[in-house]
Amino acid sequence: MSKPESHKHRTTSVSSAILAELQLYESRNIVQIAADSSWPIVWDRAQGMKVWDADELEYMDATSAFGVAAAGHANKRVVRAGRKQMGRLLHAMGDVHPHPGKALLARRLSELTFGDPGLNGLPTGLGKGKTIFCNSGFEAVEAALKTACLATGKSDVIAFEGAYHGLGYGSLNTTHRNHFKAPFLSQLKGFAHFVPFPETESQAIGSLKQILHLSQKHPIGAVLFEPIQARAGIRLPTDTFLVGLRKLTSELAILLVADEIYTGFGRTGDWFACHRAGIVPDVYCLGKALTGGFPMSACVGRAELMDRAWPHSSGEAIHTSTFLGHPVGCAMALAQIDEIAKRKLLHRAQCNGRFAISEFQKLAKASRWVRDVRGRGLMIGIELHEPIPGPIPIGVRVMKGLLAEGWIVLPEGEGSEVIAFTPPLIISKPEIKAFSSSLARVLHSIQ
Repeated sequence: MSKPESHKHRTTSVSSAILAELQLYESRNIVQIAADSSWPIVWDRAQGMKVWDADELEYMDATSAFGVAAAGHANKRVVRAGRKQMGRLLHAMGDVHPHPGKALLARRLSELTFGDPGLNGLPTGLGKGKTIFCNSGFEAVEAALKTACLATGKSDVIAFEGAYHGLGYGSLNTTHRNHFKAPFLSQLKGFAHFVPFPETESQAIGSLKQILHLSQKHPIGAVLFEPIQARAGIRLPTDTFLVGLRKLTSELAILLVADEIYTGFGRTGDWFACHRAGIVPDVYCLGKALTGGFPMSACVGRAELMDRAWPHSSGEAIHTSTFLGHPVGCAMALAQIDEIAKRKLLHRAQCNGRFAISEFQKLAKASRWVRDVRGRGLMIGIELHEPIPGPIPIGVRVMKGLLAEGWIVLPEGEGSEVIAFTPPLIISKPEIKAFSSSLARVLHSIQ
């Protein structure tokens, strides 16, 4: 990795010219560009843990690029599978003429979610799952919302405060943060009801009572939840709450939909985070690390449920898209799943996650800026104090300080008060210690 000083100042660069062009031709709401070109960097290439920008400066990625690169950037097995498929069949016809890879991936997802009774000690007799392939994570959520509506005949959904389920007009109803919703409230139907996301046993009891109360007043077809809330600041519910939620939704004949878009495919040390609590939802929403870099997501539901919800195709599917089950995405997903399994990255995420939390807790004892360290596997949040709120949240200051140190991170939480540590699952203990040292230096420099 380049020396930290090499990242601090760029007065003239290739990146500056690219950012200037973006300002001219991309919607101004997308990328925030600093006047001195210190933010953002322009990614040029990536491999493993490393990213190089357009000026050939080297960085370490502690974000996995939004959690996508679970097996590392440009993983050789995944890239090889994508290239081979591109040379054979670059595009198929979604819901009309299928290709072999779509069937193979649908079967693999069924095995990972419902079909393998030996997986993580889950109960037997779960049957199999059936999949609707999508492109982005929010589309998987919207497919799940449609499934719930069709299967139950009930329009409303219960979600949680702090939830982030995407920004499409269906999923936006279930995303809690006002920042994303306020400009569009006049166009949103508003079919979601929100209850507190419980982080303690007492809060869990209250939230379950509220769910019961709402189900008696409204036509609730599903409860949509994140096993760990990422955008809200790496917030973890208790395992007993998830067990209680599964029991309550079953008793009320309400579908339980797990948004595992961020937490899935080893991020928390299990194939899916809800499995740690020993529960299986009715529907999984999957994305991000599914392919390692190709835009693809999936809504996977119990076969009986999916057959009850969705009619046989009469030649015109009622939910589809041009790139549904894209052959390149399917090939990469199959390779990504194999790579995670063969390299035992779930176990590695568990072990290195415990090591990282221990390192960050040492830092917390030595720094007045750290309020809390929490997480599971390699999905860790470092919550910071904000004693004197200013125009720039402390998490943003730390993020930019770490960028100058050669580390790419993102802040989470309503006030950007949590530094998220979600690196590729291939990260090593020395690299974790290097990150902790850089974070210590940045925190020490804050006045």
